[in-house]
Amino acid sequence: IVVITAEMLNSKICSIMLLDEKGEELRIKATQSLSEEYKKKPNLKVKSSLLGDVVKTKKPLVVEDVRKDERYVYRELAVKEDLSSMVAVPMIVKDKAIGVINVYTKEIHQFSGEEVSVLQMVANQVAVAVENTKLVEEASKTREALETRKLVERAKGILMRMNDLGEESAHWLIHKKSMDTCKSMKDIAESIILMDEFRKVS
Repeated sequence: IVVITAEMLNSKICSIMLLDEKGEELRIKATQSLSEEYKKKPNLKVKSSLLGDVVKTKKPLVVEDVRKDERYVYRELAVKEDLSSMVAVPMIVKDKAIGVINVYTKEIHQFSGEEVSVLQMVANQVAVAVENTKLVEEASKTREALETRKLVERAKGILMRMNDLGEESAHWLIHKKSMDTCKSMKDIAESIILMDEFRKVS
């Protein structure tokens, strides 16, 4: 997306920045820039940055020359990277800004309303994709947690039966083995279940 957008708008750098979990900082998640310094620049504080204003107002922002705008935090980096004009638009899902897409040009450029509209359209599509990915990841984590819980409960039952243990003691044994071996409780539970199955077969 950043490569295509950069080519489409004839820009030197295009980047996607997402809000952190607390909604306090913007961090670069994707860029086609080859500059390691740009990629590794610190996160931006929402409350004290131009791009933070884009998130707060949920409106596009155009800066004619970031090298001369005192509100722009990384003016020295802009000079070093030879960046001039910038346009940034919010990534909005369900009336909530989750990040920004911004592009920089090498030469001073007057972004047209059409260019800003196109970038906003791209940003909204990316926002939906990001949100859908988060939902899929959350669903996957929930399934994993439920599966782990079922396995641990089953393993606890085996330990309780085999060693005449109470539920808390059986859980503590699984947890301790997990800590001692640096393996997940799911892995330990699966091992206990497997050993029990082998014991039944033999």
